[in-house]
This record gives sequence, structure tokens and C-alpha cells, in this order.
Amino acid sequence: CAPNLKEKNNITKNFLFYNSKKRKKKYQFAHSVDMVCPNSNPVVEKVCELYEEISRLENLSPSKDVNILFTDLVHTCMPPNPIDVSKLCQKIQQIRSHLIKLCGQAEGLLESHFSKILASYENPLQHLHIFPYFDNYIKLSLLEYNILTKNTTNIPKRIAFIGSGPLPLTSLVLATKHLTTTYFHNYDIDVDANSMASALVAADPDLSDRMTFHTADIMDVTCALKDYDVVFLAALVGMDKEDKVKVVDHLAKYMSPGATLMLRSAHGARAFLYPVLDPRDLRGFEVLSVYHPTDEVINSVIIARKLPVPCVQPLDGLGAYVLPSKCACAEIHAFNPLNKMNLVEEFALEE
Repeated sequence: CAPNLKEKNNITKNFLFYNSKKRKKKYQFAHSVDMVCPNSNPVVEKVCELYEEISRLENLSPSKDVNILFTDLVHTCMPPNPIDVSKLCQKIQQIRSHLIKLCGQAEGLLESHFSKILASYENPLQHLHIFPYFDNYIKLSLLEYNILTKNTTNIPKRIAFIGSGPLPLTSLVLATKHLTTTYFHNYDIDVDANSMASALVAADPDLSDRMTFHTADIMDVTCALKDYDVVFLAALVGMDKEDKVKVVDHLAKYMSPGATLMLRSAHGARAFLYPVLDPRDLRGFEVLSVYHPTDEVINSVIIARKLPVPCVQPLDGLGAYVLPSKCACAEIHAFNPLNKMNLVEEFALEE
């Protein structure tokens, strides 16, 4: 029998709010986010919903559920979005901080998983494409190489990559495709990660000669930092702004004047995936440019130059004063690696 009007209304109501436990929970969670953080939007609500699901996972090692959730998270955060995460409420800030840590753990486990698989091949470097995000690293490395050559005049002889991990794809791509005579020194605090990474280049005579792996906390590395023309800082070295600024201050203290620092940050909703570093926090460096990709390359890239030690001049009766350093300007760009250096300027930031 066809339901009467009252029954139809009840059916509609049940369908909208109670048809499935998942839908009901989603509605309740979105409502709670709005109550706690009135300035949230659909993207923030979706990120928070995914965070709830990710945080309930028993293990972040690669699996069907883990892959689906993190892929959904990346696709949610990828489109250009004017969200300023620093202006979101405290509750969302806490969620974001924990989510970045979960992303870092999952990324490390994913890299370890594929590094072990690659090591089983006779020549691992011929099979890097099996890594699910290898194409992203190809584009990110091209982006960073183009930024580097645009802002420097000499090919770097020695590069340090801090936070290289068990699958040092940036170093591998740069060394094989762009900087084929440069020596790479990879730093990671995890001895197992370095062991897996070094196994990938052991069979290649050229890279095994040009690529070195150091197990160390970069905060304990001092004079050796003066030996590098370029220092790369991975996005997940320093899981929050305060820790990352400490690392940058350490590099400013020990890097050679005139050396180049390449950092990875995040912009807009992508800041739910990686820590954000404000160019104004690069004390001791002249910020040259900041680039915000608008495609599937997630990380923003900041390039800066280590300033010379400030010149201190005596001032009769008043101690000493420091001559001001050159004003640094950072241009914010949208960048598509497929169009080489076809950059669209968004705005200029003056310190």
C-alpha cells in the first residue's frame, strides 16, 4: 500500500537524517564544528570529518582504508583555497596540528614500505615509478630546480638535504635529471631510514659515489653546514612552526654566508597537510622568492640566501651598532611545472 502523507513525511525525515549511522554522524560532526568554530567552511568541515576517521585507524601503514582516507584528504586540500589556517579557532588549530603529525607518520610508513620493495630489485633506481606519488616528486624537483637556477648563478657543488627519509626521491631526481655532477649529503635522524635509502643507490656506481647519508639530528650539526652551497629543508622537519623556526635559526648560525636555503611550506587548505613557515621568520636570510603551486604539487617552496654577518661599528660612548641588512622581498607566485617558469605574480611581500 502507498504510504499516507504523514508516513511520507516520516520517511523523508528518516532518509535525510537517520537513514544511515554514517550520515547521521557526519551531520552531527559538521554541526559541532560549526558550534565550536563559526568561521569554518565546507572544506574545513570535510577535513575535520576525515581527521576523525583517520585518528580512529589502528595502524597508518599502507592499506586499503589508509590509502582511501589520505587520498581523500589530499584531494580535499589540493584545490586553491583562500583559507588562512592561522585565523581558525583553537579547536581547529589543535586538529590541524595533530593531523599534520598523522600525515607525517603515514608518509614515513609509506616511504619505508616502498623503499623495501625497491630494494628487492637488482637496480632499484629503474623502478622508482612504482611509488604512487613519484610523478609529484618529478614535478616538485623540476619546480625547485627552476627556482634554484633562476635565483643563483653557479651549479652547486655540494647540497645538503635535511630530512631525506627512507626514500630520498628529491635527491635522487635532482641527482639523476638536473644536477648530474653535484654531490648530495642526506641527513636523517633515523638510522633505519638511512640504511634503507643507501641500499637504493648501492648498485649505481655514479650515485653511490655522489650520495652520502648521515645519521644525525641537524641541531647537532654545526661546522659541516658551512660546506654546502645549497641546503634543502624537508617539509616535515619541525612538525610545527616553533620547531621549524628553531631549525632555521640553527641553519642561519652555521651556514656559509651567500649559501642558498630551500624550504618547503604550505598555503591555503594545504596547510592541513604540512607545517607553514612564514618568510618573516627566516632571520639571518634574505628571502628571494616564495612559490605556491596550484596543481597536484602540494608544497610551497621558499628560497632564501644566507646573509653575511652584520657589520658592527663602534659608536663613541654608545657601544656599537649594527648596519641594517639589505631589504628582502618575496614574490608569491602560482606555478605550473609543465609550463617551465611561466609564473603569475600574486603579490609582493616586503620585510
